[in-house]
Order: sequence, then structure tokens, then C-alpha cells
Amino acid sequence: MLTLYHSPGACSGAVHLALEETGLPYEIARVNLPEGQQRSESYLKLNPKGRVPVLVDGDFAITEVSAILRYVSRLAPQAKLWPEDAREDGRCAEWLAWIGSGLHIAYAHVRRPERYADDETSKAAIVEKGKATTRATWQQVEDKLVAQNLPWAAGNSFSMADLYLFIFWTWGKGQLLSYDMEKDFPRWTEHARKVAARAAVQRVQAKDGFPMPA
Repeated sequence: MLTLYHSPGACSGAVHLALEETGLPYEIARVNLPEGQQRSESYLKLNPKGRVPVLVDGDFAITEVSAILRYVSRLAPQAKLWPEDAREDGRCAEWLAWIGSGLHIAYAHVRRPERYADDETSKAAIVEKGKATTRATWQQVEDKLVAQNLPWAAGNSFSMADLYLFIFWTWGKGQLLSYDMEKDFPRWTEHARKVAARAAVQRVQAKDGFPMPA
């Protein structure tokens, strides 16, 4: 039995979606981020970084969304959530790397300015710059999806990249950014609608309550 340490609305949602897609047996250990459970002594033993997600498989624990998605894809090759074609493999890895190091970091400047400054004036400046950077980064995703003109993010097949990208669509739609995703990012929204139509995604949404495309 796999155990996912997860907080609804966090990036760990991508792993929750992936596990549901695979059909692997798993359980959710909810981490209350607002109450600081991720900084508790017991949690820091699992992940000294104090972040979600953590996936525990017996005596093995792994962190970081991109790494966990790759690991899960290896546990369930029958689900075909990682492309076999060399170019699609590369695109999938590229999307995961960019989402984790680009989109997420830009968003964190708006969501978690305390990571980057202590005084309130500096925090406010970081949030404002973060909003501009995040908007530009979201536009880059839209432009990339248009330029690729592919059925799915990595190519012709649905993959982990689509699940991870979908979580960030929900962040754009969420209260913090409040983008009009349908109007301003139509190609990304088209992609999100296809992901949202999947039965596994709908089952997880019923539990986690993230925004869905109109």
C-alpha cells in the first residue's frame, strides 16, 4: 500500500491524480499546511524540506512531484502515463521540469512571499513582482500549447505532464490569482477540459474540491 502525504490544493494534487489514474492501491495522509503540520517533528523525519508531497512505499520515501510522478509511472507501466517515444519522453520530462522550476516558483512569490523576505514592505514588492511574473509564465504555457498543436502536452498520448499541468490550471482559476482562464488562456483551458473529463480526475475532484473548467 502506497501512502501519499498530501494537502488538497497543493502541488501534491498532481500525484493524487496520478495514483487514481493508475489504479494502484494507495491511501492519503492529509497534511494541514495552514496549521504548520509540515514543520512538525514527525513530518520532518519523512521530508526534512517540510513540503508536500511525500510518497511512502514500504521502507522507501520519495519527495518532489516530478520524481514521484516518474516513480509512479514505473510502478504502473500498464497505465501508460509516461511516453515510450523518445521525443514524447523528452517533452514530458521538459514539462515536468519547467512546471516545477518555473511555474511553481513564480506562483510561490505570490503565495509564499515570506520565503523570500522578512519585512512587510519587501514582501509586498515580491508579491507584486510575482503577480507579473506568474501572468507572463501562464501566457508562456498558453503559447507553448498553441505552438505544439498536439493532442496532449507531450504528444499524442495522455501522460503525467497533463496531470501536473492541470493542477496549475486550477491554480490560475483559484482565488489567489483569479485569472479568467477560459477567456485569457483558451488553449490551456481546452486541455484542462479534456483532463477534467477523465473519470479518475473527477473522483479526486470530489475529494479535494479544486476548480474545474466551465
